Amino acid sequence: MIFGGLQKQSLIDFPGKISCVLFTSGCNFTCPYCHNPDLVRGPVKQSVALKEESIYDFLEKRKGFLDGVVISGGEPTLHRDLSTFCRNIKKMGYPIKLDTNGSRPETLKQLIWNHSIDYIAMDIKTDPSAYPREISNHMNSANILESIALIMTAGMSYEFRTTCVKPFVDQPIMEKISQAIQGADCYALQQFKNENVLSPEYFQNAACHYSQSDLKEFQAIAAPWVKACIVR
Repeated sequence: MIFGGLQKQSLIDFPGKISCVLFTSGCNFTCPYCHNPDLVRGPVKQSVALKEESIYDFLEKRKGFLDGVVISGGEPTLHRDLSTFCRNIKKMGYPIKLDTNGSRPETLKQLIWNHSIDYIAMDIKTDPSAYPREISNHMNSANILESIALIMTAGMSYEFRTTCVKPFVDQPIMEKISQAIQGADCYALQQFKNENVLSPEYFQNAACHYSQSDLKEFQAIAAPWVKACIVR
């Protein structure tokens, strides 16, 4: 695998652990509010890419300091050798958290069945039934729902999360998302920041931002449907 970036240390990306964050390149979504635009656009230049061997060397040197590895993106499940890479990392003694958009349930199923990962964080962009219209016209809403079901029955730690930004989220949409993840262990609501986004022109003439009090209202909608709903 070739990576587009490495955050050497994080205290917030893997709950309860000091982790590093590996960023894969390329994504099958083009969410205008994405905060990793360079990774979404596709393969990184070879001059700045991080090859697999250098990642192993880095992790070997950080044993005893790092508690885990986060694989984020872009969208990691687009990479065919992800499962092999995860198994190699786990052989080094590191638990793995995967960040995913949930668009490829077959890949998720393989990772879960092979015990290749330990924690899954899945982004839910909007009402799952609206994905073909709002997120990608190539996206089948059934894939999102299948990934949700897989994650909730996998027997591992997980969370769902939503970036609260107009027009992808409002009160009726929050109700529909909450129903889709009914009984989930953890649902995190994240505030949108209009900084370094994929499509800044999308937000130039739009009131897209929600306040913390708005997020608290969304939290009140979601809380009855899940075991825990948090605002970040």
